[in-house]
Parts: sequence; structure tokens; C-alpha cells
Amino acid sequence: MEEANKARTPEPHKPYAGAGAGDDASKKQQLCDDEKGGEAEENYRGWKAMPYVIGNETFEKLGTIGTMANLLVYLTTVYGMKSAAAATLLNLFGGTVNLAPLLGAFLSDTYLGRYATLALASLTSFLGMLLLTLTAAVPALHPRHNAPASAAQLAALLLSFALLAVGAGGIRPCNLAFGADQFDPRTPSGRRGIASFFNWYYFTFTIAMMISATLIIYLQSNVSWALGLAVPAALMGLSCALFFMGTRLYVRVRPEGSPFTSFAQVLVAAFRKRRLPSPASPAELYDPPHRSGLVTKIAYTDQFRCLDKAAAVVAGEDDPSSPSPWRLCTVQQVEEVKCLARLIPVWSSGIVYYIVLTNLGNYNVLQAMQTDRRIGGAGFEVPAGSFVVFNMLALTVWIPVYDRLVVPAVQRVTRREGGITQLQRIGTGIALSIVTMLVAAAVERRRRRVGDATSCFVLVPQQLLAGLSEAFAVIGQVEFYYKQFPENMRSVAGALLFLGFALASYASGLMVTVVHRTTGGPGRPDWLAQDLNQGRVDLYYLLIAAMAAVNLVYFVACARWYRFKKSDADVAVVELEGSDGLKANRVIAPPV
Repeated sequence: MEEANKARTPEPHKPYAGAGAGDDASKKQQLCDDEKGGEAEENYRGWKAMPYVIGNETFEKLGTIGTMANLLVYLTTVYGMKSAAAATLLNLFGGTVNLAPLLGAFLSDTYLGRYATLALASLTSFLGMLLLTLTAAVPALHPRHNAPASAAQLAALLLSFALLAVGAGGIRPCNLAFGADQFDPRTPSGRRGIASFFNWYYFTFTIAMMISATLIIYLQSNVSWALGLAVPAALMGLSCALFFMGTRLYVRVRPEGSPFTSFAQVLVAAFRKRRLPSPASPAELYDPPHRSGLVTKIAYTDQFRCLDKAAAVVAGEDDPSSPSPWRLCTVQQVEEVKCLARLIPVWSSGIVYYIVLTNLGNYNVLQAMQTDRRIGGAGFEVPAGSFVVFNMLALTVWIPVYDRLVVPAVQRVTRREGGITQLQRIGTGIALSIVTMLVAAAVERRRRRVGDATSCFVLVPQQLLAGLSEAFAVIGQVEFYYKQFPENMRSVAGALLFLGFALASYASGLMVTVVHRTTGGPGRPDWLAQDLNQGRVDLYYLLIAAMAAVNLVYFVACARWYRFKKSDADVAVVELEGSDGLKANRVIAPPV
């Protein structure tokens, strides 16, 4: 013991003490601890659990999307709200629904676990839909004869919205991560299963949106609101039943405490040692045996080296045998913070991408309203809001083709799992978003030249391109966040996606306001005039295309700088051979 302590004594000119990184006995102990993991081996059922997982998510999406798709019409027709008041209420509701997953992710990763969070959130969503259905079915719960809504009627409506927001806060960050948890990420088949699951999840999501945008909206608008809301509520009840039927098959990842506390400890410890020089090598860092059965041991990286100070053992101040968590952190804790820091630039590029989708979705409806939407001689008119079905159709057709034909073909060429990396997939989607907006601008220019007699089907190509772009960028982001976040923060990864949606919605609203106020003049309408034939939506689309092009350059720079997360096992297979010491055999890490 004395010899080991002498070996750790720093030389006079160095501020740090060694952390025992070179001790063979310590290395051997760490390997043993990592192999044991301290947890019983999970029985991964993979695709056997998927009928329950994907079935639950499909019916949940049918229920929630079917409920929310037509709420503006419900509030203005049944509750008699002014359109501005109804839109404000729904904007507040939508923002809350997109921000609630942050809290749900924290509770899931820290205290409840994904299974319990999904179970509670699903039941809460079902209760919210049931109450919303009752506001339409029970005469006492909605206004009659154009009278204003009473306080009790508004309270019932707002309570249903609150229950739906709470349910979304638990379901949205956990459903993808919970499905991916059913596959063993340590095996090639498990990693392929995770990639396929993300594709098929989004496939079922688009099917649910297509049904909601057609059948359920038809029931609500043309049959009755009571039936149109009862069907989604019944589907949500079926979703809950399917989820609980698969309970015995599920792998349930247990929470290991708050990752945010660990992040705060790293930042505080690094700040306290900010005046000290950066450690010269990883051997000077505190790296005790990794004992977690949930979180993989992350290999050391030399990015953000200022954070390494949090794991540096300062002679005379830090005691590695009983460290203060706010003064001395492990290399694992520091690397987890680095994972999040590396993700932020890539995530920020996604916000601009969602701005493209948001604006196209909004103005595509307005474009459709000023086209000829009649079909045949019977006078049937295609609803302006139904053109999003072509976006979903492109997704629905492309995802199975990509998963079953394109990926295996590309994989044979690149010899990578998945064919291409997630960053390459996201970049392809961003590039397609530029093409989408250029096509949309060209179509709008033609529509303005021809006038309202333009066939509505000229809008189909831009919707198909938008769907194809989503198939690359959005699914790529979902898989990227899941794989690159530490395992104890995967619910936060799901919440991060919806936070990007929320920020993009707010930014789009700001863009519309700025363009509306700055592009008009005396006797000259602005680009986004009420009558699109008087405005210049084509120039607005070109502006968004230019933003998307700059965003692509920014994303490529971020992607070239980014380093994929690797575990210690990916970096080297370590063998201890008696007195010969450590021998490391380099291996190729599986692509992330």
C-alpha cells in the first residue's frame, strides 16, 4: 500500500496527483467489475415484444392525433370561441405539450423508470380523452344555443387539456426509448433491431396521421363530435390494454438517480479547479472501477479538456478513497457531460430544419385554398388541409423500401451497420429540405401566374419531397439521440426532439411576424398578404431555402467535428498477462 501511495505522489512541479490508473491490480479489478456489472442478465425479447410496443404506440397516436387534429374547429363551433381566442388557447396547449416531456423525462430517468412512466401517462391520456369526449356527448358540459361557455364547462375542457398534457409529458420522451430497450445493443442483431424499430415506429406514426387526417376528421366534421372524439378515446383505451398485455415480455431498465445532479457536480468541480492547468494525460484523472449495470463505461475523449479538471486529483485536497462529489468526479461523469455538450450543436441544426417543415405545412394549406380543388363532375372538393396526406404517403412508402432494400444494399458497399451513419442520414434530409423549398417556390410562382384556376395537384411534389426529407432527417435524429445519449438519459433524448419542435414553432411565428412587418410598404402588400396572389410567398420560400442551405453548411461543420460515443470495450480489448502487464488489441468499434 505504501508503494502504491508513493507511486501516486506528484512531482513538485505538478498540481495533480495520479489516480492509480496504471495499477495492474486496479485494472484487473475494474475489468472484473465491468464484466459482472452488478446486475442480472436481462432477457431481451426483441421483436417478440414489438406487437405490444408498436401496437400500443400506433393506437396511442391514433387516439391523440385524432383528438388534437381538429380541436380548433371544435372550440369555435361547439364552444363558440372566437378564432383568435381558440388559436391562443391551442398555442398555449401545444407549447405545454411540447415542453412537458422535459419534466417527464427527468422523472422517468431519475425515479420512475420508463415502464412506470408510460403506464401512468397512458392512463392519464385515456382519462383526458374520455373527459374531452364527455364535453361533446353530455349536453351540460358544453354551451347550447350559441351561449357563452360557463365556468364549469370551461373547467371541464381545461381539465381534459391538462390531463392530455400530462399524458404527453410521459409518453413522448419514453415510448421510443422503451421500445429500443427491448433489443440487446451489445449484439449485431440487437443493433439492427433498434435501427429497424425506429423506421417502423415512424411508419406506424405516419399511418396513424393519415387515418386521423381523413377518417376521424370526417367523423368529427360530418357525423358528430361525440362519435368523432369517442373513437380516439376508445383507441387510446385499446392502446393501454395492449401495453399491459405485454408486461411479462418487457425489459424494464431501472433508473439510477438523477443524471442532472451528476452533470452539475462536474460543472461545479471543473469551475472550482478552473485556475489549474489541464491534466497532461488521462492517467492523472480519477477513474475508479465502473459498477453500473445500466450505463456503459464511456471511453475517454480529448474534447472539452477544461472539463477534465473535474476528475483531476489535486494533491493535498482530494482524497480518492472518499472523494467529495462536488470536488472530485469520475472520468465517466465527465464523459457523460461531454456527450451532451457534443450533441447540442447537432441538435441546434435540427431547429432550423423544423422551421422549414413548420412553414411549409402552414402555407401549403393556404396555397391549396387558392387552387382548383374540385374533382370530377360531382362537385367534390378536396379539403385544403388534406394535402399533408401526400407527405405521409411518401414516408409510408419509402420507409419499408429503405429498411428492407436500400439499407442492405448500401451496407454491402460501406460495410457499416445501417449502411450510413445517423449524421449522414440527417444531412441527406437537410439537403432534401433545400430542394423541397426550391420546388415549393417554383410551384408558387407558377400558381400566382395562372391564378386560382391552378390544379391543386401541383402542390403534390413539394409534399412528397418533404415526406422523403423527414424519412431521412427526423428518423435519423431520433436514432442519433438514442444512441449517443448516456443510457441513463435516453428519455431526455426523446424530450430533446420535442423541445426542438417547440422552439421551431416559436421561431416560425417570429419569422412570420418580422416578414409581415418588414416586406410591405405604402401601396404594396407584404410577402405574406392575406390574398396569396397579392403576396410573394415564393420569395418567402426562397428565404427559407437560403436558411436551410446555411444550416446545411453549419450541420456539416458540426458533423465533421463530432465524435461518436464509444465504450471502453469498443476502443480496446484488454488482456492481463501475468508480469507482462497490459496488452491492448485494437478493434474496430461498431458504427454508431
